[in-house]
Amino acid sequence: MARRTSRIGRGWLVVALMMVACVQTMAQEETRREVLLETSLGNVRIALYDGTPIHRDNFLRLVESGFYDGIAFHRVIYGFMIQAGDPATRDSTVVAPQVELKKIPAEIHFPQLFHKRGCLAAAREGDNVNPERMSSASQFYIVYGKRHDDAMLDRAQQQLDKNTHGSVTLTPEVREAYKRVGGTPHLDGQYTVFGEVVEGLDIVRNIDWVPTDDQDRPLDAVRIIRATVVK
Repeated sequence: MARRTSRIGRGWLVVALMMVACVQTMAQEETRREVLLETSLGNVRIALYDGTPIHRDNFLRLVESGFYDGIAFHRVIYGFMIQAGDPATRDSTVVAPQVELKKIPAEIHFPQLFHKRGCLAAAREGDNVNPERMSSASQFYIVYGKRHDDAMLDRAQQQLDKNTHGSVTLTPEVREAYKRVGGTPHLDGQYTVFGEVVEGLDIVRNIDWVPTDDQDRPLDAVRIIRATVVK
């Protein structure tokens, strides 16, 4: 009887620990800061990760300053990603705020954070001029990507091996996410992922599908009308 009681007690302990972990996860999600991008094609809501505080706080600062208001998505590649944040693309009717722009240190946390569909990541200059992989202070991209099968993921791993000298390996969990959700695995471990789309992924898709010229610029400008912190 004592052994049965002991087993029951251990069972309740496991359940209790699972409940605590669940509550902690929910609390972390509730404390995430969120930004609403009102674009000319619809709204996109983004949650920022607390695990990348430099990028989170920098992005919030730019949003609160009005920096992104009127900015265009200047680089759009079908089946890949949409990119914005270049102040030179701002609508001339919007007064550009005086915000100091600079590079910020990388906060790359792979495999915890990877390039799944809907992720928000920082653009940057190439490794040849930026070996520390520092991020642009203002330019970002949102991944749309595609779903991958094993053969596609094997090819992506070969590209990763070449670009990272074998330092980035797609884990079974990450591979499964790329099969189920989609994304762009060949960028993993090389760019800072610092948030994800929580509403409006269909809008990201619509922007990703707009016609572009040979420089990957949309033929009809797609703009961020207004960016605001909503949580």
